[in-house]
Amino acid sequence: MRANSVIIEAENIKKIYLRGTEKIAAINDLSVTVNRGDFIAFVGPSGSGKTTLLNLLGCLDNPSAGKLAVNGRTVHESGRGLSESQLTRIRREIFGYIFQKFYLIPTLTVLENVLVPFTFFKKEGAEKDVPRLLKKLGLENRMNHLPGELSGGEMQRVAIARALVNHPGVLLADEPTGNLDSERSLEIGQLLRQLNEEDGLTILLVTHNTELASMARVTIRLRDGRIAKQGTP
Repeated sequence: MRANSVIIEAENIKKIYLRGTEKIAAINDLSVTVNRGDFIAFVGPSGSGKTTLLNLLGCLDNPSAGKLAVNGRTVHESGRGLSESQLTRIRREIFGYIFQKFYLIPTLTVLENVLVPFTFFKKEGAEKDVPRLLKKLGLENRMNHLPGELSGGEMQRVAIARALVNHPGVLLADEPTGNLDSERSLEIGQLLRQLNEEDGLTILLVTHNTELASMARVTIRLRDGRIAKQGTP
């Protein structure tokens, strides 16, 4: 069952970069609310601010201005934010991350790659759920294989399993099918939709792939660091 409680709230956030003496507003007075169980796709042309926004919402970067709250806790407001150690705790307890590149360790098996996050942090009971997670992602027969023995779609599923192994509240996906063909891309999109519908996983997705974006419940189109359009796919 999907809950309606707010998990991320951004109010008039900005992200300013300096290029010489010029100020570039990658994100400009943008406000967005993410509820538990949402599946939102951020789309738009290159340079529209999609990845920058995802990094801000996922506490991988700090806004230059505005307010950002996660799980009701203010992360940044009026130019001031939490310490890096506090942000690290939020990142590891609330978020899971997948990217265009798989970032698998080539000398480790599928199972060993999935368990890498436990080296740094392990939620109580998370280890017991690993067999179910691998089965859900279709990896139960690949546990002892090395990444070089897998297809691109399988490698991305390993990356997804690694991101989910500590039971995050929000999965952030930045161009997760950018290195995959259309068939594998559709497979990953269907998997993300399944995780959202069956497990209630909150997903924030950045993509250029219109078919993948159509898997989301809500599509937000960005242009020049602002929301240009929002609606259902």
